Amino acid sequence: MRYTGRIVAFDVETPNSHNDRISSIGITVVENGIIADNLYYLVNPETYFDMFNVQLTGITPEMAKNSPNFYELWKTIGPIMGSGLLIAHNAPFDMSVLAKCLRDYRISRPLYVNYACTCQIGRRVLPHCRNHRLNTLCSYLDICLDHHNAGSDSLACAKLMQYYMTSGVNLRHFIRTYDMINIKTLTKR
Repeated sequence: MRYTGRIVAFDVETPNSHNDRISSIGITVVENGIIADNLYYLVNPETYFDMFNVQLTGITPEMAKNSPNFYELWKTIGPIMGSGLLIAHNAPFDMSVLAKCLRDYRISRPLYVNYACTCQIGRRVLPHCRNHRLNTLCSYLDICLDHHNAGSDSLACAKLMQYYMTSGVNLRHFIRTYDMINIKTLTKR
């Protein structure tokens, strides 16, 4: 049986190496295999920025300072994030940042969340690629990407998922469960 539910691709960028705050988030919604929405938000992480992260993402403290913090933004994005299967590229990273933000801002969260990882699926579907980084897979499949822009990354992730599903991938084989309290993927039994 093929997965036919709503998919919510997301990507986060962080301001520093602690990876417990978000400086931007991209969300792309896929309905019935078609991209229905692509959202991008700058977020005031209420913490310092490492120069490495600024250079990687192009997001400076000045750009984010007048943006909503995660708690404020969650009122808008929480319903979207909870409306379908979460997917991300290197999903355990994005899931951990999300879980830490929810914890640290004391936002009610489910104990467990199902997700799938487009990097993991790519390893199975495209084993011949030299690596399975987002930019490599996008280049191979001719998907436009402004790497480390959360909006572009989430859109590219959604397009990867579209490719996988039209290639016959049974997404149900790749769904994992994330423990939002202990901030880790549960071991598959």
